[in-house]
Order: sequence, then C-alpha cells, then structure tokens
Amino acid sequence: MNQIVRLFALAVVITASFSSGLSAEEAKTVKVFVLAGQSNMEGKAPNALLDHQATDPKTKALFAHLRKDDKWIVRDDAFIKYLKRNGGLTIGYGSPKRTGVELEFGTVMADKFDEPVLLIKAAYGGHSLFKLFRSPSAGMPSDEKLQEELEKAQKRVKNKNEKKKRNDPLPTLADIKEPYGSSYRNMLAEVKETYQNYETMFPSLKGKKLEMAGFVWFQGWNDQYGAQDEYASNMEHFIKDVRKDLNAPKMPFVIGLMGQNGSKPAKGAMLTIQQAQLAMNDVPEFKGNVKAIRTDVLVDKAAEELYPMWRKRFEEWKLTGGDFAYHYMGSAIWFNRIGKSMGHSMLELMERD
Repeated sequence: MNQIVRLFALAVVITASFSSGLSAEEAKTVKVFVLAGQSNMEGKAPNALLDHQATDPKTKALFAHLRKDDKWIVRDDAFIKYLKRNGGLTIGYGSPKRTGVELEFGTVMADKFDEPVLLIKAAYGGHSLFKLFRSPSAGMPSDEKLQEELEKAQKRVKNKNEKKKRNDPLPTLADIKEPYGSSYRNMLAEVKETYQNYETMFPSLKGKKLEMAGFVWFQGWNDQYGAQDEYASNMEHFIKDVRKDLNAPKMPFVIGLMGQNGSKPAKGAMLTIQQAQLAMNDVPEFKGNVKAIRTDVLVDKAAEELYPMWRKRFEEWKLTGGDFAYHYMGSAIWFNRIGKSMGHSMLELMERD
C-alpha cells in the first residue's frame, strides 16, 4: 500500500508541474530526461583520461565541441542531477572523478532544443533488472525461486554463525522479498526529489515548468547470472511501469544494449540479454517510441587492442583506457560515442512523436 501511495504522490507532483498556471511569457519548459541503469550508467571514464585525450593531437578533435578556451564547457542550457551532485552539464558527473554517457547525450539534447535540458541520473552499480530494478507489474519471482534464495541465505548465516560462534537470526521470506524493486523505487524518488526542488538546485530554471521528455536505460551485466531468460519480460514490464509512474504514456525510451563484447561476437547469457533488449523494438505497443541501439559497434578499438596488455603497459594504458572490460575499459571515446548515439536515437523518437 505504501508503494502505491508513493507512486501516486509522484504522479501528482509531475502532473502539477505540467499544469501550473503560468502566463505564456513565463511558461517556458525544461525538457527532462531520466538516465537509469547500473555501473555503466554511473559512468566509468576517468576525468584524467578525458583531460589527456582532449589535448592529445591524435584524439583532441573528438572532444573539441565539448571545450572552449582549453577548458571543459559547463553548459548553461543543460543541467544534471546525480545523487547529491547537481549543476551545469560538464565532465565529472559519473562515478567519483569519472564521466559517463550523460556528457554527450546532454550535449546532443541541448544543441537541439531552444529550451533548457535537465538530466536526472539514477544509476546504481551491480543492480539487476531481475531483482533491485524489478518494476511493480513484473510481480515477485516464483515461490520456487524465492524459496531457493531463502535457503541459500539461511545457509550463509548458519555457516557464519558456526564459524564465528554467533547466534544471528536466520533470514525470513519477508527479508528475501524486501529488496525486490528497491532501486526502481529509489529511481522514482530521485525524480520526485528533483521535481520538488529543481528551482533551488538550478536557480536559472526558476519559474519554468518541467516536461518529462524521455528515458534512457543502460544496464544488463548482473542479469547474466541466472536471470537472462527473464530479461525480455522484465524489460517490457519496466518500460510500461516507468511510463505509468512518470505519467508519460508514450515517453520516448532508448535502450543501450550490453556491448562489452566489443569487436567480438557476444555469446551465452550476454547474447541472450542483447537479443532481449533488441526485442523491445518489435513489441507492437513500443513501435516508434522505443529504440534499442547497439553499443558494441561503437567500440574504441585502440583501447580494445591495448587492454589485454594493460598491466604490462600501464603508463600507456592510462592514456587510452581506465577500467576493466565490463566497464567498457573506462574508454572516454567509447562512453562518448554511446552517449552521442543515445542522443541521436532519442531525437529520432521525439521527431516521430
């Protein structure tokens, strides 16, 4: 019941901001885009790498549109809220001292529209669509799966109690069920908080109304471990629930496919998830308003070539990449390419609307 009340309150907040009685002069809108997912939506390209590649003659042209007077542009027409950080769009809105797809995505949006753009990023590392991002209409997993999870959790506590001579209580079925959907609810809470406080967070937006314009999803890694076959069903439920809870029935929705395979063909669970994500393009209800795009084809081949030797050639690696393969090698070029592709795909969907 509490979840229903929270979702209703969120819809009221968003609807109220759409219908405020501002005059034609004052009623300028701000296009809002929600960016959600797990660690790769957090953003893993080191800022130090961006600083280097933006000045290196071999790569500086790729970053020139993001800089002015040898400094990173801080947009005054594109804003971002990510966890406890907010301000004009620039580098550094990823994981600490890192940047993600938001930089190029927001740049594409701001360059296109006359009105300001606001990005709300809700990203949490290691969170699956099967469990933590599970949306309401997907329901709970089967009793069999929940019981299996309960038995494993109880076994872990029993073993720990025996090893450390403790008497911690065993998890209950209620304990197992509680985390399901928690990241989905936290995502909605991030949107609600921003809608309630945006004029304080971004003083230049005071008096303007927010317009929910689009949603970007970049996730998949944790669902490879036993939940891949359910991904398509969970993704379809997620899109429908997000639109319902954000009071935006036909909101354009862009999905960035898992692409850590890069130049190599995806296999196994990763391939299953890629196919599930691509299948959203063919859901009749999603025709023309959902677009799943490949990210593997955007691979930074220089980083991909050097990655197997990164430990032996670390000084060279720091100027090329900055993380493990599951984080797209921390490649600033790869993350930027993905963000730009997401942006152009979003515009394509918006033009169809």
